[in-house]
Formats: sequence, structure tokens, C-alpha cells
Amino acid sequence: MGEAIRFLLNGEERMVEGLPPTTTVLEYLRGARERLTGTKEGCAEGDCGACTVLLEEPDGAGGLQRRAVNACILFLPALHGRSVVTVEHLGRDGLHPIQEAMVERHASQCGFCTPGFVMQLYSGWRTGALSDRQSVKDVISGNLCRCTGYGPIVEAGLDLARRPLPDTSAEDAATAEALRAARGEGVFRYEADGRLWLSPGHVDDLADTYAAHPEATLVAGATDVGLWVTKQHRDFPVMIDVSRVEDLRHVEEGPHSLFFGAGVTHREARARLADIHPDLDEVMRRFAGYQIRNTGTVGGNIANGSPIGDLPPMLIALGANLFLRRGEAMRNLPLEDFFIQYGRQDRAPGEFVVAVEVPLLEVNERFAAYKISKRLDSDISAVLAAFKLTLDGGVVMSARLAFGGMAGTPKRAAAAEAALIGRPFDADSVARAAKALREDFQPLDDLRASADYRLQAAAGCLERFRLQLNGVPSRIEEVA
Repeated sequence: MGEAIRFLLNGEERMVEGLPPTTTVLEYLRGARERLTGTKEGCAEGDCGACTVLLEEPDGAGGLQRRAVNACILFLPALHGRSVVTVEHLGRDGLHPIQEAMVERHASQCGFCTPGFVMQLYSGWRTGALSDRQSVKDVISGNLCRCTGYGPIVEAGLDLARRPLPDTSAEDAATAEALRAARGEGVFRYEADGRLWLSPGHVDDLADTYAAHPEATLVAGATDVGLWVTKQHRDFPVMIDVSRVEDLRHVEEGPHSLFFGAGVTHREARARLADIHPDLDEVMRRFAGYQIRNTGTVGGNIANGSPIGDLPPMLIALGANLFLRRGEAMRNLPLEDFFIQYGRQDRAPGEFVVAVEVPLLEVNERFAAYKISKRLDSDISAVLAAFKLTLDGGVVMSARLAFGGMAGTPKRAAAAEAALIGRPFDADSVARAAKALREDFQPLDDLRASADYRLQAAAGCLERFRLQLNGVPSRIEEVA
């Protein structure tokens, strides 16, 4: 028999049964049971931020972990043992300081996007993410406003950043205890409408559960699967939620590499990737929007096999290894070998991504990563280029050039690499490598870019890398 979904909504306990597992949190909030219509539906794909709510769960240290999420693509059973806060809760005792700041700064016109901005800035304040103008811009990177413009909204965020945080440690501890009790032990099982949702808490339980249901769809942050439901109207008889598997949510440091558990979110991964190279930090700053970075995972960005995922090309260039598990059996392989062709990966039924090992850079290795997209924030890459060269006296001893958006999978540029190895990394070598890119790739023309643009952009990234290594500024802020 299935269990009820137990969670807190604006501090009050809820027990839900009977709704399909693919019911989104947004549908539930706005529906007849709650009628909390402050949370808006704009895009239904996690792009506009109008549906932003605050998700809370125990942090393992007696307090709460808080993160802003898109309610439009988060499935209702994912709330089990968690707490969700909506914009109505902020205004229960009069306007909250962020609401006051939005009013005083004239930061709202039609008001449709306003609740999402309020909740996103509130989340940024509670998590200590607001400090200066750039941090405010980063926090609202997943929110769109088509009326006011962002200037007054940023000012409202800066006003909030100046306010001290309240001490809610006692309240947080009580909430965390209540959520742990609601979560229970073992594998959470929810059944409704002929569909099944399973949520293990440990990797051994996940292995057993997936082995028993190899036909199941794995769900982490639902940043892809959510769209399969809201946009493609696909049906999923069995879904396994991996977002609670604690064994997959750690980053471990080895002597020469970092191990990222498959459940580590992009926001959590960003700081550790920055330890490897600043370009990784910059690309991750521009990875989708803030809410997506809060929920999307390292393993999900790899396992979905997307040819335009931002992480795989960078990890391939670094020489990453992937670890997979099926039942009790573990195996690993170079990440580049995981991607076979578009829509097909080297993953057997019942097998899941456990971790990815990312080597640290050696003294004689040089690295760069560039994201080419139409917008700076919250956009999909037309081209993602990542390079690692081993240099000896300026001569290229080895090369790893990886690209996303250039083929049906993230892929290395073998011909371009061969054109560089054994030669000085100079203009002539780069020109030969750029020409060789046309042997490596035959990109598609699509809405994001033409094939010719992609080839030119890829070649331009390689030239940019050469200029950077020669001390030529390549960013606007470096030139100014």
C-alpha cells in the first residue's frame, strides 16, 4: 500500500493522497485544495521564475537548508518530508521587508512576475547570497520581468541585503525535527492514479529499488523530466526520486581529483569546480537560472545525454571518469565514452550514475571553458567549448578539446587535437586546428545558431584561448 505525502505548507502540516504523482507543486498550490494563487504560472518550464517558492528541509546539523525552486516543474511527491513557503506566508503579518522594498522602489507594474521576484530575493537573503549588486543580479537570473525593467528590482534586493537576518535557529530546529518525523524511514512509496512514486534515502536502497523497477524514470531535480510532463504530456507509470539519496550528495577530495556525487546540485558543485579553474566558476554562474541550479544535479546533466548540456564538455576536457552502479555491480569508464549517439548512452536498464571523478590540473596544464549563448543569463548554449593543453616550453604535448552543441553528443575534436600536438600553440597551429574542426563536426542549423556560426564560434574560442595564454585581455571587464 502507498503512503500519504506529508509536508509543511506555510508552517502547517499537509497530508495528500489521491493526486497523480506527476501533479506539479504549482498545480497543487493554485488548485481547489489550497487556492494559493500568489504563485503564478508563466512558462511551465522553469525559465521565468513566476512560480518560485522556498523549499526547506533538514540540513543534517539540526537546522534547515533553504533553496528557491520552480514550483511549475517540481512534482508534488517530492515535497514529502519537506516544507514549502509561498508568497502568502511572507505577508501574513503585513508586508515583509522585501515586499516593502519592492513597493518603495516602484519595482512592480503588472505584478505577474512580482511574487516570484519576492520569493527569490527572500530566499537569497535567508541563504546569505545577497551582498552586492552583482550577487543580486545572479540571484534573480532565473526570473523574468517584461514590464518594469530590472533596475528597481535590483535596488529592492540591495535594500534587503542591508537588513540583518533574524535569528530563527530555535524555530528551524523544531521544523527540522517535524520534517524528519514526517519523512519516516526506508523507501517512501506513493501510489495514485495507477502510477507509482518511490523515494529511497540511501544508495543501497536505490540500487535495490531500480533493480526491481528497471523500467522506471529517475527523477532528481525534475529540470528535464518536469518538462517532459508539462510540455510533452508524457506518462510515467513508475518514477524513482533520487534527490533524497544522501550517499549521492557529497563532494569528496582525493589527492589528484574531486569526486562529485550524482545528487550534488549545480549550485553546490559550483564552488568546488571553481577550485579547479575560474572558468568553471564563470560557466556555472551562467548555468540556467538560480532556481534550476538549486535543483538540477551533476548526475542528471550527464545521464540525460543532452548534446547541449554545459557540464559534460568541460568534464570531458578535464579527463573525467564516470562511476555507475547496477545492483551490487560497480563500473567506471571515461566520461567521453558514456555518450554513444544522440539519445543513447552506455547505461544498462537498472543502472544509474553514482559519481564523476574530475582530475585536478597539473602545473604544466592550461585550461579554458567558454559558453556561447544569445543571452548572458538563463540561456541554452549554442556552443560550449572546453580545452585542456599540456605544454612543454610552449609546445603542445597533449590536447583535449571538447565541445557541446556541435554534434549529437558532447564530443572531443580529434582532428583538431592532432593538428595541435607536437607544435607550438601559436597562430599557425590554431589556424590549422580551426580548419580541422570541419572534419570533426557537421553541426546542425537550428533556432539557436546556424552550422556555420557554430563552426566559426568554436574556432574563435580556440583563438581566444591562445590570446589569453599570451596575456591578451579577452573579457570586457579586463579591458575596461
